[in-house]
Amino acid sequence: MKPLLAALALALASGPVLAADADSTAAHPFSIRDLVMMDRVGDPQLSPDGHYALFSLRSTDYAANKGVTSLYVMDLDKPPQAVKVVEKGSSARWAPDGKSIYYVAPKDGTAQIFHRSFDAGQGGKGLALTVATGDAVTDGPLDVNAYKLSPDGSKLLLSYDVFTDCADLSCTKERLDGREKDKSTGTVYDKLFVRHWDTWADGRRAQLFIADANAPSQPVLLSKGIDGDVPSKPFGSEDEFTFSPDGKTVFFDARIAGTTEPWSTNFDLYSVPADGSVNPANLTADNKAWDANPLVSPDGKTLYYTAMKDPGSEADRFGIWALDLASGSKREIDPSWDRSAGTLQISADGKTLYTTTDDNGKHPLFAIDVATGKVTTLVTDGNVGAFALGDKKILLSRDDLKRPADLYTADLKGKSLKQITHYNAKRMKAAQVGEPEFFTFKGWNNETVQGYVVKPVGYKKGKTYPVAFIIHGGPQGAMTNSWSYRWNAQTYAGQGFAVVTVNFHGSTGYGQAFTDSISGDWGGKPLEDLKAGWSAALQKYSFLDGNRACALGASYGGYMVYWMAGNWNQPWKCLVDHDGVFDARAMYYDTEELWFEEKENGGTQFDNPQNYERFNPINHVKDWRVPMLVIHGGKDFRIPETQGMGAFTALQRRGIPSKFLHFPDENHWVLKPQNSVQWHETVNAWLKEWTAPEASAK
Repeated sequence: MKPLLAALALALASGPVLAADADSTAAHPFSIRDLVMMDRVGDPQLSPDGHYALFSLRSTDYAANKGVTSLYVMDLDKPPQAVKVVEKGSSARWAPDGKSIYYVAPKDGTAQIFHRSFDAGQGGKGLALTVATGDAVTDGPLDVNAYKLSPDGSKLLLSYDVFTDCADLSCTKERLDGREKDKSTGTVYDKLFVRHWDTWADGRRAQLFIADANAPSQPVLLSKGIDGDVPSKPFGSEDEFTFSPDGKTVFFDARIAGTTEPWSTNFDLYSVPADGSVNPANLTADNKAWDANPLVSPDGKTLYYTAMKDPGSEADRFGIWALDLASGSKREIDPSWDRSAGTLQISADGKTLYTTTDDNGKHPLFAIDVATGKVTTLVTDGNVGAFALGDKKILLSRDDLKRPADLYTADLKGKSLKQITHYNAKRMKAAQVGEPEFFTFKGWNNETVQGYVVKPVGYKKGKTYPVAFIIHGGPQGAMTNSWSYRWNAQTYAGQGFAVVTVNFHGSTGYGQAFTDSISGDWGGKPLEDLKAGWSAALQKYSFLDGNRACALGASYGGYMVYWMAGNWNQPWKCLVDHDGVFDARAMYYDTEELWFEEKENGGTQFDNPQNYERFNPINHVKDWRVPMLVIHGGKDFRIPETQGMGAFTALQRRGIPSKFLHFPDENHWVLKPQNSVQWHETVNAWLKEWTAPEASAK
């Protein structure tokens, strides 16, 4: 996840340096300055005719301490050229005829949908677009959460946060304004969630509306009677709702909240007439687990979606399913594929589905034959972050451990892969990075486990280097061949550290049984794998200095750091813990998404207290001895800040060298550029302090 750390002096020193050196071409080891100032390419959208790429580019306004997203168009048939078409916009989408672009931008303090025509230039000489704001399509009193155009472009699906007893959007705005004027500040809650991720509940739900694309001032509510969020919170998107090809029916997924929302993962798929004439109908009521991401076949006869089978799990395998809309019969398309599918796209002929997912340390793009379930890997050797499917080509973003995301094109078989953007080429040419190498070893139960090592920048054969041993979060996640703006191995390699990480039992991309094996065993199999991986890395890579090593982790990785502090502290000169679980017992009652705690611990804490105590770090504080840096965000409601404060109290009371960095304005991740710099500078200083030769001799 994301860590935060800082010394004020370092933060003050870093600001001017970042601004001054943002475009430096002098060769230097990769640094946090490089990471923070990278241009972030994303959200690729292919024009209907396949000739143009529409995408977002996030740059960093370091002085304003925020990212700024703009929208670009590139002609794919001419020498690469990208034209900025929207300043400060996001979520750009092509109109079905390819002659205009829709996007989200601010207007009078709210997020609205805008529309502008698309002119490819005169005489076929390339793009000749001028920067323009475009015309506002929506003008409602509330922010648009997400949207989608109908296949013919005449309708818009719109998600707004509303009070469900309000008759229109204005009613919600008036009620919110009334609260602002009220001098009393108390709120009465009668059910959970009281707060979720980083936001306190205010009684509103994200609801789905439909409106005419040319006159959306009075949208019609489609999610009538749905006590849930469309799209889901906190990370849902327009992938959770869609039109039928004829535009007459809308499909969406939702979890009914009621009084069970915090311990339920029972999302279902719903259908509703696009005119809102009747209430939504539940299509997957028979499955009490998670159904998501509806996608209709081009002929309108089949609804494809992803579904789990294990109620209460958020890390079960997402299989790909087909629902016959006439008969209601269902079948799993890929029952023998032991991977968990992401969101889906479908070929124009309806014969092939496309998706991405973790796979043995990579995150490739896959094609699945609808008839047979045969899976073909199309684009691999890194991380495919997002993709858009055309009739003849695929537009995708791709990154890996040595380079940030850029856009590529490929044919429908994943061949002829061609890079079309090079936004960070100048910076990456100057910034020296470490070489990564994946390795395998025998872990728990003599099963094969994978990890990777990154050499430090300036590596010289025969020398040894201090080590940053990074433990991933999730825990159902993985450290893959991908670029990150949070836990990026190159920021440590650039400081002269070798990096070691292990995809222990519980990680994704190695089969569902491997992923499931961590549940109920947080301090067992994963710790065995980490020990075995550390030993294997030391034996295989002679440049690792095992006497100058620190372990770092966030979220579950933070939990493991606390667990290791009392159960495997011998190798480490220091520890860094970001937003980790310190007390499993208190965590159950302090967190928000209870389904996760109950799945991982075999039930509630009050019914199964022994399960929560079995691997509870707080019970081993008497064995702590290693200097530790603790970091926590004040808006982290997933693992509340009292967990970090409790750990720091334990360290201080035991007299162990320790520091506590608290970010009152960050959630489970570190999002603000200057906070990210502060975090990295402080962590790097901590690592260097305790791995210096004089410190390692202690």
